[in-house]
Amino acid sequence: MKNFLRALRHALPYRRRLILSIFCAMCAAAFWGANLSSIYPVLKLLQDRQSPHEWVDEEIKAIQEKVEGYQQQIKSKNAELEEHKRRQAQPGAPAVLEQQIRDDNRDLVKLDAKLSPLHRSLYWHQVERKYIYRFLPPDCFLTLAWVILFVVIGVVIKCFFEFAQESLVGSVVNLSLFDLRNRFYRNTIHLDVDQFGEQGSSELMARFTNDMESLGAGIKTLFGKVVAEPLKALACVFAACCISWQLTLMFLILVPIAVFILARVGRIMKQATRRLLERMSSIYKILQESFQGIRVVKAFTMEPYERRRFRTATRDYYHKAMLVVNIDALSDPVIEVLAVAAVAAALLAGARLVLQEETHLFTMRMTEQPLDAAELLQLYIFLAAIADPVRKLSSVFTRIQSACAASDRIFDFIDRRPRVKVNSDGPRLRRRDAAQPVGGAPGLSYYIEFRDVCFSYQPGHPILYGIHLSVRAGESIALVGSNGSGKSTLLGLLPRFYDPDHGSVFVDGHDLRKVNLRSLRQLVGIVTQDTILFDDTIYNNIAYGSRGAKQEEIEAAAQKAFAHDFILAQPKGYQTRVGEIGGKLSGGQKQRLALARAILRNPSVLILDEFTSAADSESEALIHRAMKSFMVGRTTFVITHRLHTLEIADRIVVLDKGRIAAVGTHAELLGSCPAYQRLQEAYNQRLCA
Repeated sequence: MKNFLRALRHALPYRRRLILSIFCAMCAAAFWGANLSSIYPVLKLLQDRQSPHEWVDEEIKAIQEKVEGYQQQIKSKNAELEEHKRRQAQPGAPAVLEQQIRDDNRDLVKLDAKLSPLHRSLYWHQVERKYIYRFLPPDCFLTLAWVILFVVIGVVIKCFFEFAQESLVGSVVNLSLFDLRNRFYRNTIHLDVDQFGEQGSSELMARFTNDMESLGAGIKTLFGKVVAEPLKALACVFAACCISWQLTLMFLILVPIAVFILARVGRIMKQATRRLLERMSSIYKILQESFQGIRVVKAFTMEPYERRRFRTATRDYYHKAMLVVNIDALSDPVIEVLAVAAVAAALLAGARLVLQEETHLFTMRMTEQPLDAAELLQLYIFLAAIADPVRKLSSVFTRIQSACAASDRIFDFIDRRPRVKVNSDGPRLRRRDAAQPVGGAPGLSYYIEFRDVCFSYQPGHPILYGIHLSVRAGESIALVGSNGSGKSTLLGLLPRFYDPDHGSVFVDGHDLRKVNLRSLRQLVGIVTQDTILFDDTIYNNIAYGSRGAKQEEIEAAAQKAFAHDFILAQPKGYQTRVGEIGGKLSGGQKQRLALARAILRNPSVLILDEFTSAADSESEALIHRAMKSFMVGRTTFVITHRLHTLEIADRIVVLDKGRIAAVGTHAELLGSCPAYQRLQEAYNQRLCA
């Protein structure tokens, strides 16, 4: 519930709409009760066949006769009381007179109690007479027509206010979810790279979609039904109390019982909903894996396996969903049975009062005046109308519990904080130009040092051990080693995708943990093995990260990456969409676009991670030509398994099981490093094969 309340705070900026929606709900409830109260005059008109003028005159006359009768009894009783008091004042008066005086006083109090409601009733009937004579026709049928017309107009007005309330609540809910989604995305996009791997993108998708919709449904229920339905019930309670508050109270005994039942059901509902949302995350995961890997699925003829896996997940989701449905469906019948039982009890009690023409039931006063059949039926209508909002509210608690479960999952991510600090107030790394010599080497580059670096993704499972490496400004370093030796992990420390567990990385003597993170990443360009392109135009993919670039700058970057010619060959040139993950382009074309994006970025530190892995021989040759000219004056790191790529590197770093095995040139390593020799032999064998 705590996180659900936190979600509700996003509605505070729109409290004016919320207040207006409450006002509309109050108006709708008032007209709801007023429309139901029209049952009584319709019944009276049809039953007695009297015009309102005749009816009100007869009622006033009957009340006046009762008042005169009670006044006469009071006058007579006062005379008896005075006589008893006079006799008691005489000498030798019997003791029984004292008891008679007390009885007379008690009888007078009873008569006054009967007379008081008659005076009130007479007053209100006289007020009614005034307006009846002014506004209603004397004909019975015409009066009935007017009453029905007023009911229709009242229903139209009620529906207008209900529409306005629903619309306002919908706008508040959607605006709140708009803010919450953007806050959720803003917080998530700034998490560390490894934090995304902990949960997976499918889990995030489920929280952004399914969980957010469940939360929105709960908020809409709270601001909609929880406001509107109790107001309708209160309007009917007030009208029913005007007829007989005692019978109404007898009906309202179901409220604490219903609250107890709903509380128990709600706790079960929250647990069931949490499990349901987790199963939806599993479905998203299977969909994402099977669709993104559709080539592998088809190549290995694994469609039947994927169908079975998806069927198992959806069957599990079905069972969990049916549990939620059954819990939700159970609440309505339980509340309806309670409501019918309470209405039946109140109706039986009222029927006895009508048939016996009494005001007391088992010595308890139930009404001030005996009820007639029309009043009892009107009371029954009000009680039944109270039961309808209560029945509708029975599903509210379960939906709010579902929203609570969804909010817990959403705020679990919103409350996460990146372990890599942004350091907004830290020193900023400024971009250099070629006129600024750095460490004896001219150019844009920086001096970089890894000092006693250790790192692990999971505690107790280290990936890097005691890495010591100094890289001169403008130097090109190639990292080689077997798979899992820690090459990509080591270079992931440079843009601070994660921080080392021990030791530090320095750029020009600045510890990366202390510099401004944004300024650091603006100086780093990365071309990864798995080329990432967005489902957008070629133009926008190259300009990604350099949104202010001009057309000529983008074309120049594409020419340097030897991508300009194949781009112009596309149907719409630079405005051609590349498809999801660049699916409309070949692997070599995608990598050249990624290189163009990095070239346009003009980085001081360049990281190339298997940057020719998907290229053919011709594309690889073009990419090498592009890199040789672009790497001049930049500190460059190259990860490769293709040893002929090492010609563009000044030094080679050999990593073996998370440690630096050797550093040197190709010739030096062939003569002194067994790990490098094994890599060279394996590479030669592949070439011969």
